[in-house]
Amino acid sequence: MTTASPAGARSAQRAHRVLVFTTPSCPWCNRAKAYLRERRVPFREIDVSRDAAAARDMIRRSGQMGVPVIEIDGRPVVGFDRRQIDRLLGL
Repeated sequence: MTTASPAGARSAQRAHRVLVFTTPSCPWCNRAKAYLRERRVPFREIDVSRDAAAARDMIRRSGQMGVPVIEIDGRPVVGFDRRQIDRLLGL
């Protein structure tokens, strides 16, 4: 799922590549996605409960089996760490 970035959003936000590895039953995943939407950060959601290859990819990228894993410009953030997310996005 990708959220649209409004015309008035900072161009730096549009330049970031954000992936959110998630599962439907994960409350922290839902909070992380809501946080990104509130800040108008476009992201691509990857449901690892439905895609074994994506789950393996998430583990390879982050070293973690739990969700959420948020990858910002190739740098993984394990869990919903607002401070780290803001730092990587320049917010």
